[in-house]
Amino acid sequence: MKYKDYSAVIDYDEENRMLHGRVIGIKDVINFYGHTPEELETEFKKSIHDYLAFCKAQKKKPEKGYPGEFLLRTTPDKHRLIEEARYKAGYKSLNKWAESVLVDHAKQLVGDETVIV
Repeated sequence: MKYKDYSAVIDYDEENRMLHGRVIGIKDVINFYGHTPEELETEFKKSIHDYLAFCKAQKKKPEKGYPGEFLLRTTPDKHRLIEEARYKAGYKSLNKWAESVLVDHAKQLVGDETVIV
């Protein structure tokens, strides 16, 4: 579920027989609940608006989810191996090759429908 640059994952809360959503990709905690998908979506949007209003009232910059970049640290030997694999795969850019490998693996683990490429 996505709204205003924020993404959420959805679970089913068996104990309360409700859908539970939580915003991912930020340190602040934003949870929301609903009995139906429509109610959950409404509560998600309301939670984002409440979060933004709270941040404004506190004069705090709201966190943004997933800036689209991350740093990967490794050893020199692994870096050399990765560069060789990138070259053999025919990619000019290590970033593009790494993105391709990670997205392919993520799709296998999470499912194609949740990954936007």
